[in-house]
Amino acid sequence: MVSARRRTQHARRVRYPDAASTHDSPAQKTPAFLRRKADLAHISGGPLQTLSNLLAALREGDYSIRARGAREGTALGEVLLEVNSLGETLRQQRLGAFEATALLRTIMSEIDVAIFTFDPERRLRLINRAGETLLGRPMDKLLGKTARELGLRACFSGGDDEPQTLNFPGGSGRWGIRRSTFREQGLPHELLVLTDLSRTLREEERRAWQRLVRVLGHEMNNSLAPIKSLAASLESLLRREPLPTDWKDDASSGLNSIASRADSLSRFLQAYTRLTKLPPPQKQNIDLAKLVQRVVDLEPRLKVEVRPGPRATIRADAAQIEQALINLVHNAVDAALETHGNITLGWREKGNCVEIVVEDEGPGIMNPANLFVPFFTTKPDGSGIGLPLSRQIAEAHDGTLVLMNREDRQGVQALLRLPK
Repeated sequence: MVSARRRTQHARRVRYPDAASTHDSPAQKTPAFLRRKADLAHISGGPLQTLSNLLAALREGDYSIRARGAREGTALGEVLLEVNSLGETLRQQRLGAFEATALLRTIMSEIDVAIFTFDPERRLRLINRAGETLLGRPMDKLLGKTARELGLRACFSGGDDEPQTLNFPGGSGRWGIRRSTFREQGLPHELLVLTDLSRTLREEERRAWQRLVRVLGHEMNNSLAPIKSLAASLESLLRREPLPTDWKDDASSGLNSIASRADSLSRFLQAYTRLTKLPPPQKQNIDLAKLVQRVVDLEPRLKVEVRPGPRATIRADAAQIEQALINLVHNAVDAALETHGNITLGWREKGNCVEIVVEDEGPGIMNPANLFVPFFTTKPDGSGIGLPLSRQIAEAHDGTLVLMNREDRQGVQALLRLPK
């Protein structure tokens, strides 16, 4: 059998026979059937051999070989040109694949999340640098081992959106897990990606505590400072000798003020308890139109225009959703009264969700950073839990609550999205 190198050299040497040179040959004086037989023998030893060599090279992955002298207008010439074109296409595709693979390996090497791929038997086939660090061993000690042997079996249980607390040689904490499947050589493989959430969660928790402590401190100081001042004034009053004739009136007024501030602090603590002890929703089928009308009927200060959407039934806790909408409408009315604007309340269907929209024509959102901070309020009689509680209710129903300034005019749009 001729080796690939010899076939390649032969292919580069063999040229497509020139038809004109055949007519100039003395063979044209021979009988026609003998000339045809000779032509066939010549062709089979030339272009067909070249074609065979080209196809053999392509089969063996050598896409650099080309047929020389291939011309249009003849069947074999057209075939050779097509094979040349095929070789160039395959060469370009392989070059692109090499470049894409190199880029992918660079990204996998530099990215700070652990990436693993497993074959159908869940044996490790690929791992990046972050994965090596997490498992505490180099790649050559890890490849071929099963997910169970690597301590990764728990990563294949549970949902993708469920963080898990896991311990590895290279780190412990809360991990975000993403899994997907792909096929390689016709066989299903699995991709596993682990993201360390601990640092992100701790930072977010720290910021949340800072905001909460700041607001708690502000609210408690607003109540305790006057109580302390009034208590000191009453103590000074009672030490006077002789007591003023109206000391009872002063003492009564001071004690009433202390009681008022104590009641305010008590209401604040009750609101805190209410926010932190929201019960799980008791879901049932609710006619959205009737629910919206009940909320509108409870607002006496300003007429709320209802913009009905399609007939919709949601599965939710009626009391909780009603409370969330009451909070949103109450805030919208507070804002609209400042500018003598209007309020609209409507709903629409979007995919598998229902969007309830409350729009006002108030001054708009001035401080979006503190919008959902518990107990933060700019209202003299506000509790600061309306929006945080409403968002908590929405999320307990697998929904969302978003507030944004309107684009069409001045005011705010509150968008409560709930699954059907």
